[in-house]
Amino acid sequence: MKVLIVEDEPALNKSMVDYLSSQQYLCESVSNYRDALEKAELYEYDCIVLDIMLPGGNGLQILQALKDAGKTDGVIIISAKNELDDKIKGLSLGADDYLTKPFHLSELSVRIAAIIRRKNLQGSNLITFEEISIDVQAKTAAVNRNNIVLTRKEYELLVYLLINKNRVLSKNTIAAHLWGDDMDMADNYDFIYAHIKNLRKKLLQAGAGDYIQSVYGMGYKFSNH
Repeated sequence: MKVLIVEDEPALNKSMVDYLSSQQYLCESVSNYRDALEKAELYEYDCIVLDIMLPGGNGLQILQALKDAGKTDGVIIISAKNELDDKIKGLSLGADDYLTKPFHLSELSVRIAAIIRRKNLQGSNLITFEEISIDVQAKTAAVNRNNIVLTRKEYELLVYLLINKNRVLSKNTIAAHLWGDDMDMADNYDFIYAHIKNLRKKLLQAGAGDYIQSVYGMGYKFSNH
């Protein structure tokens, strides 16, 4: 799951990135309004952790831009100010939750997980498709109730494909979601093909149907037809 951290205090920014990364979130981080707005407009995130007071602008302006663009990224506002007006305005602009500094990183992680479950999984911890099931809390995948062993990236790829089942996902979209800022490590998408191939092989060996379809010139689709 992909998270954007928008926080101008270096120590807190790093603490959030380190902790959430340890919880197996893919984290990107920025520290000012301009970079945050650019990221939010160009990319899609499962959740954005958004500080209100930023160099160069205000986090509420970013929320407004997301709303104007019709984007549905989950958003948690964080602020040192425990002001009711900010909270009400943020929630009215589409924020999903609000945390006042200081807060425990474990609480932030729990709230992010709750937002992702609510938005992507309709509040459930389980993603199911035919004989495949994923427990996003335990981070396990199974075919016909028998767990299969996946690498972290294979697991994240399977979750992403299932959440977006029946939709064609470009290689660029998959790379951006799974690798974030590190996607420029390669000049091509051979690494996407390798992960797709390995995941497909493991699913087939476990008894699943052949659901990962290559759409020529476009990308991949997870579908049973």
